[in-house]
Amino acid sequence: MEDKFWEEEEDKLRDECGVIGIYLNKDKIDANDAEAQKERIPFASFNAATMAYYGLYSLQHRGQDSAGIAVSDGNEIKVHKAMGTVAEAFKAEHLEMLQGDIAVGHVRYATAGKSSLENAQPMVQKSKLGGIAVAHNGQLVNYEQLREMLEETGSTFASSSDTEVIVKLIAKSYKKGLEKALTDTIQMIKGSFALCVMTESYLIGARDPNGIRPLCLGKVANGWILASESSAIDAVNGTFVRDIQPGEIVLINKDGVNSYEFGEHTSKRTCIFEYVYFARPDSIIDGISVEEARLRMGEMLAKENPVPADVVMGVPDSGLGAAMGYGRAAGIPYVMGIVKNKYIGRTFIAPTQAERENMVFVKLNAMKSDVDGKRVVVIDDSIVRGTTSRRLVQILRRAGAKEVHFRVSSPAVRFPCYFGINTPTRNELIANKLDVEEICKEIGADSLAFLSPEGLMEACRVCNPEQYGFCKGCFTGEYPMSLPGELNGQHWTKTNVL
Repeated sequence: MEDKFWEEEEDKLRDECGVIGIYLNKDKIDANDAEAQKERIPFASFNAATMAYYGLYSLQHRGQDSAGIAVSDGNEIKVHKAMGTVAEAFKAEHLEMLQGDIAVGHVRYATAGKSSLENAQPMVQKSKLGGIAVAHNGQLVNYEQLREMLEETGSTFASSSDTEVIVKLIAKSYKKGLEKALTDTIQMIKGSFALCVMTESYLIGARDPNGIRPLCLGKVANGWILASESSAIDAVNGTFVRDIQPGEIVLINKDGVNSYEFGEHTSKRTCIFEYVYFARPDSIIDGISVEEARLRMGEMLAKENPVPADVVMGVPDSGLGAAMGYGRAAGIPYVMGIVKNKYIGRTFIAPTQAERENMVFVKLNAMKSDVDGKRVVVIDDSIVRGTTSRRLVQILRRAGAKEVHFRVSSPAVRFPCYFGINTPTRNELIANKLDVEEICKEIGADSLAFLSPEGLMEACRVCNPEQYGFCKGCFTGEYPMSLPGELNGQHWTKTNVL
């Protein structure tokens, strides 16, 4: 049997992608804050590709299949991309080759299109009118229709990625001017997207009308940065300015940042799973601190689903914040409880399905001194297939836990995502087949409870009352837009989203 990476079968939803854009104007170093500028000046000596490289490192959690950076020196666009993590894809000589003051970068998990170098981003299109590079986070729901239309008018494709459709559409309208080409393209594509687009002299950012995928703007000593998360801005010693708004395009050039709106006004529908699991805890997305949201989720979980226990612990890493919140609200001591082996990466090979499932024992281990003879509450961010949860319960019982009460800081995942999350099919989602009592029996816990959809919304709204809209289709099957045709064998129509 062909060897496979064990993480391919890991019992988690896979994050979509991460994007970054850098625009440097070395002739205009902002000197408004002299002391702060002194600290930032070392970064002014880097080219845009180097800064993008540092930013991508901080977005590595959003994709480990491939990484790439495209850069413009004002005359032409060069690109380097390769399979694997940022460290695997880039060496010093690659960054030396990518000289220029504008760059876009990307880390990818395969959502639309298989995992291959042809589908790695940024996608670059060159023509007599100029070059275009696109890095895309999200997923188009009308990809197949748009590709068919382009093929009928003579376009050819080198990949199976929906991002190439975006590149082709921009290039097709480029003779109308950059702004018109972007507006026309963005009004044609449907689904979720956070885009970083680069020409020889512009950096452009755009966010879909529902704001499903995140994108933010930051300031660096000698220019600007666009990124999927604010933590990437911090990584290059930049200053967070604001989130790109749903339905907004920003054009950045030597004169600064210009903002445009496109399409009809819609309510913001940020993907709720950014706060549950995907984003780094030190990021702030749409005015909500990710770590604070997870603490609040834990508090709401304790309020809705209390249980007598001696200790509470979280599953590393995204369950830790919720576990601290649960312990704080319930008055139960928080302990480390579980240790994660941080040296198991994407190249760890486990040839069979059984071996891949059992790799949880290698990746996670219990602290016997924390759990032996005790009633334990263990907090995880989600349950997808249930295999990891079952192994976790086994690990804790093997370490002497008297009782194991499983608590999940999000509602049960019952439906697929069509907007950039690599969700298993519905029949692979354990909560789509079994009720809570049956899942509890399947994973071997003494009790099991999920956070309610209302509790999850409340936890996020407490952090930012002005952020009232979220996409939670994976929990409820209600999506913020109509989905064309048959998707994954299920026909969905537009429904209301809280």
